[in-house]
Amino acid sequence: MKTLYHSLIVSIIFSYTLIGQIEFSEEANLLGCGDSTYGLGLLGGGISFFDFDRDGWDDITISSEDGHPVKFFKNNTGTFIEVFFNIEDPSFETKTVQWVDFDNDGDFDLFVTSNTDSNRLYKNIGSMTFEDITVSSGLNVFDNETYGGSWGDYNNDGWLDLFICSRSVISGVGSNFLFKNNQNSTFTDVNDIAGLTTENHYSFCAAFFDYNKDGWQDIYIANDKYDTPNLLYKNNGDGTFLEVGEETGTNISIDAMSTTIGDYNKDGWLDLYIANTINGNVFFKNNGDGTFTNIASENGTIFESAAWGSVFLDAENDTDIDLYVSGELDGETSFLPSAFYENDGLGNFSIPFAAGFDNDTARSFSNAMGDINNDGYPDIIVLNYEPHDIFIWNNQSPQNNNWIKIKLEGVESNKQGIGSWIEISVNGNKQYNYTLCGEGYLGQNSAYEFFGIGESSVIDYIKVTWLSGNVDIIENPMINSHITIIEGENLGLNNDFNLNTRVLIYPNPGKIFSIKIDNYINNIYLTVTDMTGKLVLKKELTAIDNKVNMSSFVNGIYLFNLVNGNALISKKVIVK
Repeated sequence: MKTLYHSLIVSIIFSYTLIGQIEFSEEANLLGCGDSTYGLGLLGGGISFFDFDRDGWDDITISSEDGHPVKFFKNNTGTFIEVFFNIEDPSFETKTVQWVDFDNDGDFDLFVTSNTDSNRLYKNIGSMTFEDITVSSGLNVFDNETYGGSWGDYNNDGWLDLFICSRSVISGVGSNFLFKNNQNSTFTDVNDIAGLTTENHYSFCAAFFDYNKDGWQDIYIANDKYDTPNLLYKNNGDGTFLEVGEETGTNISIDAMSTTIGDYNKDGWLDLYIANTINGNVFFKNNGDGTFTNIASENGTIFESAAWGSVFLDAENDTDIDLYVSGELDGETSFLPSAFYENDGLGNFSIPFAAGFDNDTARSFSNAMGDINNDGYPDIIVLNYEPHDIFIWNNQSPQNNNWIKIKLEGVESNKQGIGSWIEISVNGNKQYNYTLCGEGYLGQNSAYEFFGIGESSVIDYIKVTWLSGNVDIIENPMINSHITIIEGENLGLNNDFNLNTRVLIYPNPGKIFSIKIDNYINNIYLTVTDMTGKLVLKKELTAIDNKVNMSSFVNGIYLFNLVNGNALISKKVIVK
C-alpha cells in the first residue's frame, strides 16, 4: 500500500511538472486600445499576426463587420498601437486579411476578401503607402461571398498565385477561383485551364501544400455542408490538377471550416487538421503513400463542439507541436468553447491543467500565431465576437528550452519563400516546417517559422528546399536567434564551391542533360534523388564527362545534387 501511495505521489508530481511547462496569460492590455472586436459579422472574420512593416516585430491586422474598417495595430517592442494607412476602405464586411508580396518587390501588399462585396488588393507602392489596384489586377470578383484566400506558386514560376474560396449561400452560384499571377500586377482566372470545378461547394478555406512531396503545390479545400465533400487537387506539374479526394481518403463530408497544416509526428509528411461542428474535428495523418487516415479520436483532438480556426505551435519549445482550437460557443454549455491541446511527444494530445486558458470562453472564429516580444516563445491571438475584444494570449511558459526562428527570402523562388520545406536536425533528430500564406480559418501566422529544440544547445544544420529546387544548408546556426535565409546564399559551404560557382543544367525539361559549371574544379560528384529523397543515380563529373542520361527513368521531378567536399548545390530538373 505504501509503495502504491508513493508511486501515486511521484506520478502526480511528475504530471504537475510537465503541465507546469505551459502557461499562457490573456493580456489584452498590450493592445493599448479597445474596440478590437469583430462585432457580429456573419460567421466571424480573419486575423493576421504578421510583421506588415518589416521592422522585425509581429503586428496585428483584424477584419471587420459591415460599417467598420479593417484595423491595424503596430507592434511597438511588445505593445501595440493602432495605426492608419491611406487605404480607401469601403467598410463592408471583410473576412481574410493577408499581407503578401505578390509582386516580389520586397514589401508587403494587403489582400482583403469580402462575403458582401468585391475583394480588395492594395499594392504597397513604398513606405506603407497603398494604391487600390483591385480592378486593374483582375481580382474584382463580385457576388461571390468570398471567405478564405490562400497564396502559393502552383506553376513554380517564382510568383505567388491566389486561390479564393466562395461560400455562396445567398446567390447559390459562387465559384472558387484559381488566379494565375501574370508577373505584371495582373491575374488571370485559370479554373478551366487548370481543370478545377466551377460548381458552388460552399467552400470556407483552402491551403496550398505539397502532400506527396513531388515539388509541386497541391490544394486542399474545406467545404461546408454534408453534400459537398472536401476536395484535394493534386498538382500534375503541367499547369493542371487532378481531384484525388477519394483515392487519398480526404473527401470527408462534414461541416468543414478550416485547413491547418503541420507535421505533428516529425516524419517529414504534412498532416491536416480540419475543424467541424459537434460531430467532431478531423485529424488526417499523412501515411506517406498518397493516403491519409483520420486519427482525431485516437490522438485526443476530436473536440466535438463548434470549432472554427486552429493553429499548430510548439508552445513550450520542447520539439513537438501542440494545437490550439477556437470555438463558437461561450462556455455556458457542456461543450468546449475552445481548447489548447498539448502534444506528449508521441503524437498524443490532451488538454493540460492550469495552462492559463480557463477564461477562454468568448465566441471566437479566427486565430493566428506569432511572437509579441521576440522571446522565441510563440503567442496566440484570437478574434472574438462582441462584446469581447481580441484575446492576446501571451506565452508565459518557463523559458527552460532553446529555439530558433527562421524567415525566408526567395530569389529564384517567390520573395516570401512560400511553399518551401525547412528541415532542422538536432542530435540527428529532425523537424520539418512548411511555409504557408493563408492558414486555419481566415488566419495568417508570423512570417517566421518557429522551432523548439528543448534543452539541446546545438543545431546540426538547417536545410531549406525551395520551390525552385535550390537547397540551402546552414551548419551549426546560432540558437535562440532570429535568422533570415536568402535563397542561394548558402548553396556553397567551402572555398571551392562558393557563391561564385554557377551551375547550368540544360535542356530542362529533357531526357539527356548537360551540366555546365563555371570555373570548373575537381572532385565534383553528382547524386540524383527523386522527390521522396530516394537515391537513383550517382556519378563523378569531369570537365569532359558532364552529361547525365535519364532516358530510362520515369518522367517526373528529380534533384541534381552536386557535391564537393562538404558543399552542396542542388537543382530541380524535370524528366519529360
